[in-house]
This record gives sequence, structure tokens and C-alpha cells, in this order.
Amino acid sequence: MIRRSLQTGDASRAPSAAPCPADPMTGPTATVDVVVLTMNDRPAEFPRAMESLLAQRGVGLRVVIVGNGVEPDHVPDGVRTVTLPANVGIPGGRNVGADALAGPDAGEFVFFFDNDAVLPAPDVLARLVAEARRHPGAAYVQPRIADPGSGVTLRRWVPRLRADEATRPGVVTVMAEGVVLVRRADYEKAGGWPGRFFLFHEGVDLAWRLWDLGRTGWYAPGVVVHHPATDPARHAGYYRLVARNRVWLAYRRLPVPLIPVYLLVWTLLSIARIRSRAHLAVWIAGLREGLAGGHGTRRPMSWTTVLRLLLAGRPPIV
Repeated sequence: MIRRSLQTGDASRAPSAAPCPADPMTGPTATVDVVVLTMNDRPAEFPRAMESLLAQRGVGLRVVIVGNGVEPDHVPDGVRTVTLPANVGIPGGRNVGADALAGPDAGEFVFFFDNDAVLPAPDVLARLVAEARRHPGAAYVQPRIADPGSGVTLRRWVPRLRADEATRPGVVTVMAEGVVLVRRADYEKAGGWPGRFFLFHEGVDLAWRLWDLGRTGWYAPGVVVHHPATDPARHAGYYRLVARNRVWLAYRRLPVPLIPVYLLVWTLLSIARIRSRAHLAVWIAGLREGLAGGHGTRRPMSWTTVLRLLLAGRPPIV
């Protein structure tokens, strides 16, 4: 059973977004639904993340904290919570959070926010909304993510192939899903995150579906969000999940002729990158798991979308 509540225990008294005056430069004030996941394993980072979030100005906020297999602790007053009886994974938890804030009062945007990230200024969300309004064709806006100590932006946080150009704005075809602003209407039309992925590559799946709706993504490196530069391989099952989900991604979203090309490219890249034989064996096991099925509904992108992605600089085989 999923339990929804406020810290006070009464979800029906969840506060509506606080009204804010319209900004003459960006238009009417936006309401932003914010989804934060927790497993109660970041007692220092999580309160800092929430403090920076609730300090945002220039937007209306509706916030939900999803306890992924736990009852959330460190919940600020007046913030809605959802308690899941088991850990359903990151994309599944995000879907639950977005659904909890859906309905007639839903915000114009949904902001997915890692619970160890920090918004370093009180206008970060307002600036992301302004970027979205300046780029109406973009279904999502990606800020630049930087380590708070070193200021470094990791290559995997830059949603383009030329990841060394972390400060160059522009249209992008994938996303760093831990900190991203998505238009609610586009998110719902695309069908949300691929919950069965559990972890890794869910942002590529969602971005491709958004592009298949005729939309784009926008990278706004002038808006910076802080996030510790951690190694994704710290997660148990990393090599298995990244291999399995690559296969699932191809089976779910690519036209048939591109599936073997995509899988061959990523197999060769992975073999070249993975130095440990033990890790490579786990990766191969994940590849086999993906090939065995379980990817869910197949809804391949159109060839028009393939062409659009190619023209945008990232054909859907790399």
C-alpha cells in the first residue's frame, strides 16, 4: 500500500503553491511541482537540499518527498510525503511523486531534484522557468551540474557528445535526469519515466520519447546546480543494470534496423572502457538479461525523429 501524507498526517491539507507576482521579463509566475526521493540515507545532505529548495523565490512551489521503501524523515513542515512499502527504483519513485501532485492544481512544470543536490541561489528555479519560456519548443531544460567544492562538471552531466564544452548552451537530445525541469504537459503525454529500468539510462528513454513528440531539450549552463561528483559505479549492480538497460532502451525505442547497430556500438565501447574482468563479466550478464526480454512496451521512434536527432548532432546509436 502507498501512503500519502503531510508531516502532520493529513494529505488533504497540503498547501497550494504560494502566489507570486508576475515577472515582466518572463511572463506569468509559474507553478513548479518538485519531486524529491529519499531512502533516509543522507541525514546531512538531504536537509541542505530541502533548505535550498524551499528558499526558492519567483515561482510557486508544490513539493512532494517520496520515501522509496521508507517513511521519510527530516521532512520540512507543510511538505507532502508519499511512503512506498518497497524501493521501486529511481524512475519508478519519480513517477509516483509526479502522480501525487497531478490533477487540476498541477504545476506547469515538474522539477526532479536529487536529494544530495543544492540550489545555490534563491532564483535557480525562476531562471530555469525563464529559459523554458525563451525556448518554447523545449520539453525540458537542463541546468549545468557542478561539484560544490571543485566546480567541476563531470562529462556524464553534460547532455551532449562534446562533453568538454560544459558551458556552451544549446539544444540537447538526452538529459542528466537527477536535476531537470520538464513541462508537465509533455511529461504526461510522453508517459513519464520508464519505471522498470530501476536505475540508469531512464533519462535517455524519456528524452527520446519527448523528441518523438516533436519536442526538444535545452541545456542552460548559465544556471548552475550543485551536486557532489560521485562515481555511479558505487551502486550495487551498476554494470549489470547499465548493460541490461541499454538493451531495453534499444528494444523499446529504436526502429528495428538500428537496434543491432546501437547494441554493437555500445558493446564495443563498453569492452574498451571496462578494465576489470570481474566487472566485464557482470556487464555481460546484464547484457544477456536484457536480451532475454522484460523491456516492456515497444514504441519505436519514427524515422523523422531519427533524422531530427541526427541533425541535432546525436544520432540515436551513440
